[in-house]
Amino acid sequence: MSVKIESPSGEEALTEFVVFQHRVYEYRSARWAAMVPMQLPILMGDGPFATGRKFRPFAARVDGDIVARAVAIIDGPYQHHWKEPLGHIVMFEAMPGTRDAVKLVMDAASTWLKAEGAKAARAGMGLLEFPFVIDEYETLPPDIARQNPAYYHALLKDAGFETERGWVDYKIEVTPELVARYESALEACRRAGFQIVALKDLPAARRLHDFEHTWNDAFARHWGASPFRTDELAFLFELFAMFGALETSVLAYRDGQPVGALMVTPATPDAAILKPGRKLGEHEKLNFLGIGVIEAARGRGVNLAMAAYAYLHLIRAGAKYLSYTLVLDDNWPSRRTAEKLGAKVCANYLTYRRNF
Repeated sequence: MSVKIESPSGEEALTEFVVFQHRVYEYRSARWAAMVPMQLPILMGDGPFATGRKFRPFAARVDGDIVARAVAIIDGPYQHHWKEPLGHIVMFEAMPGTRDAVKLVMDAASTWLKAEGAKAARAGMGLLEFPFVIDEYETLPPDIARQNPAYYHALLKDAGFETERGWVDYKIEVTPELVARYESALEACRRAGFQIVALKDLPAARRLHDFEHTWNDAFARHWGASPFRTDELAFLFELFAMFGALETSVLAYRDGQPVGALMVTPATPDAAILKPGRKLGEHEKLNFLGIGVIEAARGRGVNLAMAAYAYLHLIRAGAKYLSYTLVLDDNWPSRRTAEKLGAKVCANYLTYRRNF
């Protein structure tokens, strides 16, 4: 088997590169489509997420067909924030039985990153990308989470990667007792002097400013995260607004100052690609959630109240199951929040690292 490594460029080649995902996942009975409207502009150097970052896509071809791919990134905002010469490898996908091709792709990506000054590469936590699932391969995850096949772990390990961090994902089955708990948490937070305000009820400029400030403060020391810039967050707000997220996402205030930020996008089951006869279970119709509270306001129930607000909105719209979020294994404050919200671990994920 002769493997050819290339670095595609131009709209046609990069579109083929992005939609390669469809070939990899066509075996699944339920899957999400490639995010062409978001990923293609980034790879072409357009839009807010391209600013301050260097990208180099790599693809392996056999008999003219792509069999593996990855994108190497020098993420300027990340390196500036963490003062770490780390490179990122995102959009990794590969067909089964492609050990040699994947190794060549990762070697090419690593060589390029090293030439750009990186000392290591991280896969499974990068620009708008989340870790690799290790145990729940059939259930459709929230649309922003990984749906990778099981064999990816062997391919990554054979390509020189080692486990860097572990994550857990949480799911909630809605019950009357939990509805009462959410209502109580929301009321308790209000009595303590906090206000929970939906993004839709704030002027556009204020919600953008307050959310950016609060989110970046809350995640300033969160492993793997880097601050959002105003133009990046504005782009995400426009995207999420199309799915009703401004109704379910909130800011928490105390004495007029923002202290917590929550982004929740409702489930989008109609966007899933299903094989004939496949129907989604209620446990597969899940929201996305991202939550942060500034350090000075932690331990006062703000996180519970913000999540409760969004969950009650989703429940009123008919949700039978809810997603909390992916949480680092050692982030026990967030894991305890999940448990208080009635969530249980439903899947485990890994982030990988290759040292140069």
